[in-house]
Amino acid sequence: MAVVYQALHRRVSSLVCRLHSTYVRKMRYLNQLKEDDSLCRQAQASGAFYLFHNLSPFLQKVGKKYLVPQLSAAEMKQILEKLPEAEQWLEKSVLIGCSDEHRPHFALDLGALDKSAIESELQGSFTDLRKALFVVDGKDSPLLASAQSLLQWHDSHQYCSKTGQPTQKNPAGSKRVCHASGVTYYPQMSPVVITLVSDGSRCLLARQPSFPQGMFTALSGFCDMGENVEETVRREVAEEVGLEVESLRYSASQHWPFPSSCLMIACHALVGAQRTEISMDTLELEEARWFGLEEIVEGLKREPRSSKQDDGSFLPWFPPKQAIAHQLIREWVQQQSAQTA
Repeated sequence: MAVVYQALHRRVSSLVCRLHSTYVRKMRYLNQLKEDDSLCRQAQASGAFYLFHNLSPFLQKVGKKYLVPQLSAAEMKQILEKLPEAEQWLEKSVLIGCSDEHRPHFALDLGALDKSAIESELQGSFTDLRKALFVVDGKDSPLLASAQSLLQWHDSHQYCSKTGQPTQKNPAGSKRVCHASGVTYYPQMSPVVITLVSDGSRCLLARQPSFPQGMFTALSGFCDMGENVEETVRREVAEEVGLEVESLRYSASQHWPFPSSCLMIACHALVGAQRTEISMDTLELEEARWFGLEEIVEGLKREPRSSKQDDGSFLPWFPPKQAIAHQLIREWVQQQSAQTA
């Protein structure tokens, strides 16, 4: 009877699996890896690894393209053999996803190894994440951003804020536990609003002193404790440029790893056409001004290197397409173009 029951259970389980979409099966498998430590350790033996060195991802240049190589567990072991206690190094990896075929993806920071030796052996280079996000394929950018954020979180949460005792990472890297206090810490993101302000016919863009020369972007700021998105947008616009938002609408969201793991919540905000005089917060911004449709369209065509003029000044240019600010600006252009058509 037990044999019959087991066979029936397997058939039902198989049918249920077939009924679920690829996405659902993948998400459930990832959740299993996060909850089952032994299963996650087994998965490391067949997984793909993305390498970092002091939070800079490893890239390989092939022709004019930058690729993000995936190293097998066997290739990882060859590298880790140069370190004592090699098995413990795999324990430092963090789970960042898996393929549709359920091949787990891990990220590992090898900051303790000699960087030049790894680069020479693997024929690539560890690249600053800000640059890497804009030169790799669009599908790889979110992966690198989430991997770096998770590695950075673990690096900064090695001790319990309550007891000061060391915390321990689970194999998947989905949490850290202080065994002295029993407190469990989970990775978190900080909510940030990024807002494209318009008066109906123009949009407002600004720059900070730390920005590359000529780059303008939408206003942004962290949500304060207790605020909702609408309140944050209105406060940030008032603080930074002295304008009052009359209405706003949500556009999209994006994970952004700078300065640490952030959830960028993108919105369009409308201010009154009769109240458009900018009163800039000079502690936050270096410049803020209104742009017309024609100037925005030209700026979207411009690359950083082509923005410098003969007299040393810079023409305005905007964040690249991987940034959600670019999406906001594109949406505004489409809306304006539709109104004038």
